[in-house]
Amino acid sequence: VQLQASGGGLVQAGGSLRLSCAASGRTSNINAIGWYRQAPGKQRESVAAITTGDIANYADHVKGRFTISRDNAQNTVYLQMKSLKPEDTAVYYCHAKVFVATIEGGAEFDYWGQGTLVTVSS
Repeated sequence: VQLQASGGGLVQAGGSLRLSCAASGRTSNINAIGWYRQAPGKQRESVAAITTGDIANYADHVKGRFTISRDNAQNTVYLQMKSLKPEDTAVYYCHAKVFVATIEGGAEFDYWGQGTLVTVSS
């Protein structure tokens, strides 16, 4: 599975951006897909994810402001970000949990796309 993230940029506080993550390869093995972010000097943290059953989960600090959605025909996941704050500034990474068959039967692995930078100015 390959993940290609796009859509980052510079936006003023209160503004909006939409990130896209296009998946390719064995996308049928993706169990969940979503976004993490990493701000300068901080650890990478979960932002939002959506499962194959369209169950969405959000980190508390983005609930009500960010919406994750998916277009199965395009194998693309979107993160609509509204009411952006300077503290949302970070590199955003697309992430997927992918089932991989192994000799023992199979296991779930983490796949990462390249990051896309979101900068929110005050």
